[in-house]
Amino acid sequence: MLKLSTSILLASSLLSAPTFAADTASTLTQVKERGYVNCVIGNSFPGFYSLNKEGEWQGMDIDMCRGVAAAVFGDANNVKFLPVQWAQSFTSIKSGKGDMLSKGMTWTLSRDAEQGLDFLDTYFYDGQGFMVRKDLGVTSVKELEGATICVLTGTSSELNIADYSRAHSLDLKTVVFDDSSVRNTAFFNNNCDALTNDKSGLAAQRSAAPNPADYVILPETISKEALSFAVKQNDSEWANVVKWTFAAMVAAEEFGITSENVDEMKANSQSPVVRRLLGVEGSLNKGLGLPDDWAYQVIKNVGNYGEVYERNVGPNSVLGLEREGTLNALWKDGGMMYAKSFR
Repeated sequence: MLKLSTSILLASSLLSAPTFAADTASTLTQVKERGYVNCVIGNSFPGFYSLNKEGEWQGMDIDMCRGVAAAVFGDANNVKFLPVQWAQSFTSIKSGKGDMLSKGMTWTLSRDAEQGLDFLDTYFYDGQGFMVRKDLGVTSVKELEGATICVLTGTSSELNIADYSRAHSLDLKTVVFDDSSVRNTAFFNNNCDALTNDKSGLAAQRSAAPNPADYVILPETISKEALSFAVKQNDSEWANVVKWTFAAMVAAEEFGITSENVDEMKANSQSPVVRRLLGVEGSLNKGLGLPDDWAYQVIKNVGNYGEVYERNVGPNSVLGLEREGTLNALWKDGGMMYAKSFR
């Protein structure tokens, strides 16, 4: 079991945190001087970000932030998590209060071009779906004509519903909420006919239901949702650190490097690519402003992409999501997970 960071910073603290002027030290310099990464997340999304019984943050998004901390400091625990409501996600990064956004955010054109963010890599490919009560007897979204749909305001789900409803003449009526927990409670209290979210989110919400077996996720997927992390716009130095940290996780899985065997691979591998990745030879770290063993620290402390996937959202996790045959598989297995070259 990998140790998770217990550093928690409440949204109220986030709002009162000092900001940095745009013309002061770079984000990477600020992070190094501060001694930890400020990671913007949401309040609760099991499998991606949620508190366990010990009060520790865990999930796929959490591990992405911990990986960046490991790359910079050699310690995955040098991170503080800033849980914010959806509406605060963009401003928390633009203001400099957060260093990176990792909260199941879909990469869209309007967010990329209008919100002062640069989206980087996609770490989970998803799509929007619908969940209903099993006793409703519905087997397709197209049977929901005139139905009320619980949805989180400010998300891409709102526009997707409007587009899908219009295209299929379904006259779907949205009931919007600012807080995902309130939205979920409303659905489970039968205040809406259906709940819509990314399908990974629906699996998470069903797992937390009083009686999960009472609910079914309908087969249709009505959108493409590329969950990606983001940083402040035009901050290429920091963006490089974040995106190459993720690339190291994906490359490690491709080369068979895990948190368990990384020491042996570092000591004995004769592969030039593996040796460069783990800092045994070459100087790939210099352009990033990181220690020569930065990728080794990411893999040792957090694991490769497959390890992160399996423990947080895989078949044996609370979400139970299969990876084989999906876009989240490695490129060589027919998926979309593809690390750029380490040379």
